[in-house]
Amino acid sequence: MTKETKLTPIWHVYIIQCKDNKLYTGITNDIDRRVSEHNSGHGGRFTRYRMPVKLVYSQQVLNRSNALKREAEIKKLKRSEKLNLIKR
Repeated sequence: MTKETKLTPIWHVYIIQCKDNKLYTGITNDIDRRVSEHNSGHGGRFTRYRMPVKLVYSQQVLNRSNALKREAEIKKLKRSEKLNLIKR
């Protein structure tokens, strides 16, 4: 009998830039789907009226817990620090 291994989804912390140049930070386990949701008006209230958006930063993390922690760290950054993170 073989033991099945469950694949753990990769989580992403991401930053998107809206048409008014505002930055939005979030997490997801499907980055392409999530950016599409933002661009279709179903991604959240913040981005709904700021479409189109473009992905400017993405970082993979191992699990949802780590993604939430990293998201909180990024959200605490000043805009200039976020822009430096994006440039790297």
